Amino acid sequence: MDLLNTLVDKGLRRELPTREEALAVLATSDDDLLEVVAAAGKVRRQWFGRRVKLNYLVNLKSGLCPEDCSYCSQRLGSKAEILKYTWLKPDEASKAAAAGVAGGAKRVCLVASGRGPTDRDVDRVSETIEAIKEQHEGVEVCACLGLLSDGQADRLRSAGADAYNHNLNTSEGTYGDITTTHTYADRVETVQQAQAAGLSACSGLIAGMGESDADLVDVVFSLRDLDPDSVPVNFLIPFEGTPLAKEWNLTPQRCLRILAMTRFVCPDVEVRLAGGREVHLRSMQPLALHLVNSIFLGDYLTSEGQAGQADLDMIADAGFEVEGAGTTTLPAHRAQAGGGCGSHDGGCAPCGDAPADAAAEPSEIPAARTDLVAVRRRGAGTDLAPNA
Repeated sequence: MDLLNTLVDKGLRRELPTREEALAVLATSDDDLLEVVAAAGKVRRQWFGRRVKLNYLVNLKSGLCPEDCSYCSQRLGSKAEILKYTWLKPDEASKAAAAGVAGGAKRVCLVASGRGPTDRDVDRVSETIEAIKEQHEGVEVCACLGLLSDGQADRLRSAGADAYNHNLNTSEGTYGDITTTHTYADRVETVQQAQAAGLSACSGLIAGMGESDADLVDVVFSLRDLDPDSVPVNFLIPFEGTPLAKEWNLTPQRCLRILAMTRFVCPDVEVRLAGGREVHLRSMQPLALHLVNSIFLGDYLTSEGQAGQADLDMIADAGFEVEGAGTTTLPAHRAQAGGGCGSHDGGCAPCGDAPADAAAEPSEIPAARTDLVAVRRRGAGTDLAPNA
């Protein structure tokens, strides 16, 4: 397929595709799916080999968020029967993080619900970061605390944080349809604050909220322009008790096309398979490893993932290997620049205008699989052992 040959050539040269090419990937037929995966897999292997980075989530504060993000089980007015608890103490959070590190996680992601942290909250998280680093000197720590105020990113960096996560989630044009209590621009500003403080930026999207192909391409191109080092791709988990509980718009095949498109647009970035993979990819998760180079191990914030050992078995059975602590995740040209994709420094040829191939009709949307949405009842905030 000419489209895929063009995209592979561009990905190997770190040359960015056109919007039309990105849209064409999403419009490919199920008959062409394995060709799409194989093509994007060549780009993935060029920059990341067969390494898979493991990340582990610790939910520091669960539920009771004042924001109204429609996709979130922790939102204002959510009736989802999730765990609700206030801030974990640093030793509790460190203990939870240790389970993930023992399971092979290279990065621990500290997440707290809320609009954004107070200065006291930043102190709490800073103490937690220090506690984790005392036990695990080489582990990466990423904070995800919502919208940042002036100076807070610098304080987190001084405390030992390596990265900050704040997702764009969807396109700027449709952002107001899913959230009204803050703006798309607020999110962009927080990511830029993290970058200015020297933190590695992590920002991604949520697919499956009823968005169009154009919306998906818009948000991934916006992420490309924002230039984070990590791009998590989440697939909506339609929790009962949230406004999007009836949104079941994804097939495994569509999920793979979304991941492939993201890889072509962000060829040398850490693309992370995040929440919802078990719900929507199901038995086709191993194919996604040919597109992404990073996953979350075990459970998520308010939902359960598959067993941590099953994640490790999947990686090994698919012919991949867990990335070791001594290995630098990003390609040398990004790491040497202190982050960034390396695509805006004059080193890339201009994007071409190759015509997109004609597309077939997408596969039929399957019935809702509510049986696969399991609320987290173990790990942080409980007396039960975590899944890692």
